Amino acid sequence: MDLQSRKISFVQEFLSIESEELISRFEKLLKNKKATEEDADFRPMTIAELNRRIDQSEQDSINGRLTEMNDFLTEIEKWD
Repeated sequence: MDLQSRKISFVQEFLSIESEELISRFEKLLKNKKATEEDADFRPMTIAELNRRIDQSEQDSINGRLTEMNDFLTEIEKWD
């Protein structure tokens, strides 16, 4: 069976699942896999990039482009 056929078969099986717990487990598995792939693509920033980001952060602070901690925490709670 080729990859495309396997995907179609998997999706058909997935759509028949009635267990919310099992769906949650698949979601976590997919999320973890994506995170692992993103980690593999990680490249450290250069000193020049670090300095550019620091400069930008300082300018954001001077110009009031900040998010209050409580607002940020409220926003994070909505992520899941």
